[in-house]
Amino acid sequence: MTITGYELALYAGALLVLFMTPGPVWVALTARALTGGFHAAWPLALGVVVGDVLWPFLAILGVTWIVSVFSGFMLFLKGVATVVFLAMGYLILKHADQTIAADSRLTRPGMWAGFLAGLAAILGNPKAILFYMGVLPGFFDLTQLTWVDITAICAASFVVPLVGNLALAVSIDRARRLLASPRAVRRTNLTAGWLLIAVGLVIPFT
Repeated sequence: MTITGYELALYAGALLVLFMTPGPVWVALTARALTGGFHAAWPLALGVVVGDVLWPFLAILGVTWIVSVFSGFMLFLKGVATVVFLAMGYLILKHADQTIAADSRLTRPGMWAGFLAGLAAILGNPKAILFYMGVLPGFFDLTQLTWVDITAICAASFVVPLVGNLALAVSIDRARRLLASPRAVRRTNLTAGWLLIAVGLVIPFT
């Protein structure tokens, strides 16, 4: 294993910050848990897991191939990762008061419907793989990764959001109050925005 525990912990921390930013999956989990309880919400979380494993895996393979063809590309991607986190932090701070809306396609009843909804939510976003291609090189030297490293990275990529999504489903009453309060949404967005900026500032020194 070539990656350090610090690198993996920093990456997991960044994933946690991203999870803390309210989005469609948050709303879908809330709606499903309100209508059918935890039993209706956990299949959606499992559907999201598929993309959380697939996107970083494809990004690692893609970036590794690009680096093998274009020398110096890794250094460029490290800069991209820094810019991505700084930009995301700034945009979240700029729109801290913006509310989020539910997508009815993500709230259809049934366990299989929940799983497919989670799968669609994560795979239906082509920007996800671009995000991982820009972010992963900021945390790891992808040219030196072993299969053990890749497994650890993919595991972190799904464990962090999965635990967060399941915890959100279990504590649905608290989540409902959070999403219903503009002040709480603003506070969450401000916190997430500043943390993303902090991660972006740390990346150049890792």
